[in-house]
Amino acid sequence: MNFQNLTYWQDKAKNIHIETRLFINGEYCHAVDNTTFETIDPGAQQALAQVSRGKKADVDRAVEAARGVFERGDWSQASPARRKAVLNTLADLMEKHAEELALLETLDTGKPIRHSLRDDVPGAARAVRWYAEAVDKAYGEVAPTDSSALAMIVREPIGVVAAIVPWNFPLLLACWKLGPALAAGNSVVLKPSEKSPLTAIRLAALAKEAGLPDGVLNVITGLGHEAGQALSLHPDVDVMTFTGSTRTGKQLMKDAGDSNMKRVWLEAGGKSANVVFADCPDLDAAVSGTAAGIFYNQGQVCIAGTRLLLEESIADEFLTRLKAQALKWQPGNPLDPDTAMGMLIDNGHADTVHTFIREGMNTGTLLLDGRKNPWPAAVGPTIIVDADPASAVCTEEIFGPVLVVTRFKTEEEALRLANNSQYGLGAAVWTRDLSRAHRMSRRLKAGSVFVNNYNDGDMTVPFGGYKQSGNGRDKSLHALEKFTELKTIWIALEP
Repeated sequence: MNFQNLTYWQDKAKNIHIETRLFINGEYCHAVDNTTFETIDPGAQQALAQVSRGKKADVDRAVEAARGVFERGDWSQASPARRKAVLNTLADLMEKHAEELALLETLDTGKPIRHSLRDDVPGAARAVRWYAEAVDKAYGEVAPTDSSALAMIVREPIGVVAAIVPWNFPLLLACWKLGPALAAGNSVVLKPSEKSPLTAIRLAALAKEAGLPDGVLNVITGLGHEAGQALSLHPDVDVMTFTGSTRTGKQLMKDAGDSNMKRVWLEAGGKSANVVFADCPDLDAAVSGTAAGIFYNQGQVCIAGTRLLLEESIADEFLTRLKAQALKWQPGNPLDPDTAMGMLIDNGHADTVHTFIREGMNTGTLLLDGRKNPWPAAVGPTIIVDADPASAVCTEEIFGPVLVVTRFKTEEEALRLANNSQYGLGAAVWTRDLSRAHRMSRRLKAGSVFVNNYNDGDMTVPFGGYKQSGNGRDKSLHALEKFTELKTIWIALEP
């Protein structure tokens, strides 16, 4: 893959067209009241665009369009082969426009262009294509009844899906939800974060070009307490799928109960434990995996390995190597293909991360301080050792490149520390002892457990969490279950 150079991307940024309007029933349009909000480039510290600020009236229009096309059957009753062809065409178009989408993502979020181009856009297209290929391979069932009846079990699209996605991986996470929801035959109203709306707006036009019927995909940009809550309270939305904070997830569940008991699927917060035993088979691989697990995407990753648990006998050596490895992860210009770490989403979030670091210093030792750099919206790799396990820096989701390190003596202690969290999204174990790997994997309360790696995986495996990290699963065939109704058809064969 050719990542070009800084000048190349700076020139493209000067000339890129940015669409800012809502997308409803196959057309771009302004908000009903013509209001807008500003989206900011965290790297350049300047406004990118004034984006339409959708509110309840706009949500009502989008849901009406989604419901109308669903009931007509233009997409919901289309053959699996037809849906497959359209979604594959959409994936083709995403790949064709990869540079444009990657640049929009980087300008909007401050993430390195190298990561947007290498990871986010290809991963998003891959998700759409994976579900396109899966849709005509999902079979129903015939129940083992006696000969007097035929009982069939089928899955049908539910109806209108509201998808609310966050700002850390805007395009990728949107497609993790759009892929199975659209493949199953639903209509979708997509609400991106107000901090990163640009790729979702562009994606809508590509979906129309691919042949998706008008009204099947609508994009409402706006604020969470306006457009987001209008969706969560809407009586004609059948399903909500959400990635974001646990606090917001709880509110969505309340809204669902206050409205029509719509299903709510949540991928929420995380505070994942990365456990390294003294018998780790490759200490350098563990160091490298640990660094990537917390510093990639500036630590703005729900499943980031934010808690490092080290067996005492290797702790000092591991930390020495980790500190050296962290030097490879330093903030730089997001448009420079050589940059490994970009910006946090905005200056306000950077201030929040700074506050966590200061609080962590009150109970622990600051081994590496990432606050000193020339970028206002950036925090570099930060490591805090031996902080109080009950302190905020050890228990709350920071969503930044801040690693807290705790030492342990025994396997039981490591397990207790790892599970001592309200979250349960991910965990990792580094050991050459196969029995220990199995024991720990079974007893760790997390939706994904990685052995001798951190956060490896692909579209074939489900992603989601235990406890207050949410419910349901993204990726894999299991994600189709969230967007389909399970229906039993019982046919009496004898009078």
